[in-house]
Amino acid sequence: MVISAQELIQQVRFAAMSFPDRRTGKNTRYSMEDIVLSAFSVFFTQSPSFLSFQRAMQQQTGRNNTKSLFAVKILPTDTQIRRILDGIPPERLFPIFYWCLNVLVARRGIEQFKSELGYLLSLDGTGYFSSETIHCKNCLTKTDKKTGKATYYHSAITPVLVKPRGEHVLSLPPAFITPQDGDTKQDCELKASKRWLALNGHTYAKLGVTYLGDDLYAHEPFCRELLGKGGNFILVCKPDSHKTVYEWVKGITKEYVEDRFNGKTHQLYTYNYMEGIPLRDGEGALLVNFVEVRVMDRKSGKQLYHNAFVTNHPLTKRTLPLIVDCGRARWKIENENNNTLKTKGYHFEHNFGHGGKTLSLLLLTLILLAFLFHTVLDLFCVAYKSLCSQLRRQFFFNGIRELTQYFYVTSWEHLFTFMQEARTHQFVLPKAPFAILPLAPP
Repeated sequence: MVISAQELIQQVRFAAMSFPDRRTGKNTRYSMEDIVLSAFSVFFTQSPSFLSFQRAMQQQTGRNNTKSLFAVKILPTDTQIRRILDGIPPERLFPIFYWCLNVLVARRGIEQFKSELGYLLSLDGTGYFSSETIHCKNCLTKTDKKTGKATYYHSAITPVLVKPRGEHVLSLPPAFITPQDGDTKQDCELKASKRWLALNGHTYAKLGVTYLGDDLYAHEPFCRELLGKGGNFILVCKPDSHKTVYEWVKGITKEYVEDRFNGKTHQLYTYNYMEGIPLRDGEGALLVNFVEVRVMDRKSGKQLYHNAFVTNHPLTKRTLPLIVDCGRARWKIENENNNTLKTKGYHFEHNFGHGGKTLSLLLLTLILLAFLFHTVLDLFCVAYKSLCSQLRRQFFFNGIRELTQYFYVTSWEHLFTFMQEARTHQFVLPKAPFAILPLAPP
């Protein structure tokens, strides 16, 4: 399977063509496609100053990299971008996530994310904005009991496909934790996940996914909804919140011990498990299967890991290790997804523009799309993958920022080729695809 940056970016243009536009007359100088792609370029290049440098390049040379790399015809200002995008439903961008999934399925690239239990979909909520002054109608609010001071914040569910020991996660459409019309209670992670499932469950049922989540999701109504959407589940189960489950398994679980060698040390995995346990007290409770695991270093006897899960997968000596490994993979949504978004150049928690309506939600979706595109390119674009295998993430994006700041680049393919040749000491300043520009920072 091969896919190009231009093929991916074109999908953003197609989605932007469907955006509602209430502007009239001279206000329509900038197309909605140019507005959306200009905003997206900042996140894809991981360069908050990308548009500023491109405006300077346009003034001095009559050309810029937003046109050559993102097909932006007329470059708008930051203020215009924020003003025009505020009020656009972020769901208008969701078809891009579905398109990526369909392409990976059609070209068999999705198999890179398949575990021995099939495809794993991890759910989790994360915050991405907080302020005591800036807020919009979509903000959640928490009030300090002592001072009475309100804090406004945004949170979202950022689902991903994960795989045990896999290097990548695949971003899926988000769900926003926002005040809901007609609801007197503040929105929460579980409610937002239910809305996400109602909207997207049928799409991922085709893959036969198993849903992963923390203890919050091991909630009977939510588990029934997962099953109703054709999904399976492996969810963390803690004793404080699932007393009925732990009363049932006390002293009557089966035990299975496995010795694993990780290449350095031997580790003993002790599984205590039981099938057909009610998830809650009372008649008609959903029956689930329970497995508790302890991992010990065989030599020192030190405990390395301890957790417990409930699942609808059958428990056998063959499936127990698979279920535990898959259950533990849910942490990838935090480590490889949320942590990457917050600390690896995507500026997930930075306020690029809050707006009064939907701007913050829309910009978050563009950040997630940039991360998704980088993942797809790292897996299925030869030149991109080759560069990433040689360079740390920080140096790779530093190179893109520096080159696009001072040079005009004709295409992503030429940019990747140029960087590759420079890495292999074949560097020659070319007449094309670059033109040397005597630019000063704006």
